[in-house]
Amino acid sequence: MRIIGTGSAHPALTVTNQMLEKFLDTSDDWIRTRTGISQRQLISDEKLEDLAVNAAKRALENSGISAGDLDFIICSNVVNEYITPALSCIIQGRIGATCPCIDLNGACAGFIYSLDIAESYFSSKKDIKHILVVCAEEPTRMVDWSDRSTCVLFGDGAGAVVLGRGDNVKSIRLTTTSKQESLYQQRKLEHTPFITKEEADGPLVMKGQDVFKLAVSSSLRDIEGVIADGNITKHDVDHYLLHQANIRIIDTIRESLDQCSEKFPNNIGKYGNTSSASIPILLDEMNKGSKLKKGDKIVLSAFGAGFTTGACLLYW
Repeated sequence: MRIIGTGSAHPALTVTNQMLEKFLDTSDDWIRTRTGISQRQLISDEKLEDLAVNAAKRALENSGISAGDLDFIICSNVVNEYITPALSCIIQGRIGATCPCIDLNGACAGFIYSLDIAESYFSSKKDIKHILVVCAEEPTRMVDWSDRSTCVLFGDGAGAVVLGRGDNVKSIRLTTTSKQESLYQQRKLEHTPFITKEEADGPLVMKGQDVFKLAVSSSLRDIEGVIADGNITKHDVDHYLLHQANIRIIDTIRESLDQCSEKFPNNIGKYGNTSSASIPILLDEMNKGSKLKKGDKIVLSAFGAGFTTGACLLYW
């Protein structure tokens, strides 16, 4: 399996730290020093499906194939306007594809999980030639906008890749550890006359220190695992593309691996944490910016609620 096209899309509205100062007990300096974030793009009058479709179309254009050439679509998504149908079905219709499609919720690690599913499809179904993966996320609708510890972290966006046959993906590792109390959100469903249990409903709960420790330890384990699987060393890797959650997490992982900052590109300052979309967005920026060369060794690593984590070693 190999990546043959990338695309991304962002909402039009830019929300700076200075704008948040107007209604939160916070400051630009407080946010930047703790997170690395200066601004984020937020959905205002767009729909998440619009971003997903635009990212998909751009990835298709970059790949040189048409929507009719797609054999499968996977969409990674945590929350959107529809409980059903799947967002992937909406994407399929709007881009003019006719292939089967499915959604998954792997939280912020959803892109890595999607790649693993795609790899399995290529292996088990010999007639499949092209798979579209779209990660479309609107985490800003999950948070309490009076809680400065969480709402400043997130942005909305979509990233996509088109996958084709090849042997460029060398290793994928996935891990899930039942630690849901560190990062979760509960919501009430429609009431029935027979419900007697008490149900919880509220914004995203994030225990920052717990998430930090889990993120660093899990990411290092996964990264070291895929590097070992690929029979290379950590110094052989050209680019480490990590989930853009917090610059401190990225820096701690980089320092633990004893690598230079140039190997750890980031765009969290512009977009914040866009959940599973963060890695494909960053990948698209690097691809379109001609920062990736044929044969470059790339490690992707992400973590999210669950606690779900994953890493992938691929050659460009």
